[in-house]
Amino acid sequence: MNTAYLLTGGNLGERVHNLAMARELIAAQTGNIIAASSLYETAAWGNTDQPAFLNQAIMIETPLNARQLIRRILKIEKKMGRVREEKYGPRLIDIDILLFNNEKHNYQFLKLPHPEMQNRRFALLPLAEIAPEIIHPVLKKTITELLQECKDELEVKKYS
Repeated sequence: MNTAYLLTGGNLGERVHNLAMARELIAAQTGNIIAASSLYETAAWGNTDQPAFLNQAIMIETPLNARQLIRRILKIEKKMGRVREEKYGPRLIDIDILLFNNEKHNYQFLKLPHPEMQNRRFALLPLAEIAPEIIHPVLKKTITELLQECKDELEVKKYS
């Protein structure tokens, strides 16, 4: 079994419902969900003229390899209505693989570990909730250490 850490997010439609649906589809099509963080709300990153995002980190155990997993994730996004129109644009759902075992990949469609996770508080905070001591395979620091060093100043708050 492989262990993967995913980040789900979205800022269009019924955000809470969309993240719940993503969890259901991930569990049905990729493997067992072992842990899920709280929901966190964050102002949009990159393209700031759009609604706030909700994000959640999820830990899964999967029999799939990293390439198989990203293919399934892309199908889940498409099934949920994701349309890729603009980089950092608004979206119903976004599912990223942050970490996959201790693997490092640099495929055109999949870079692992996620190349920007250490720069994004909205990824690190939920991940730190479920996996604070996991070590980044390139930076050799725990998620907690990366969060403490993160220079991203966007406010990330638990959503209730």
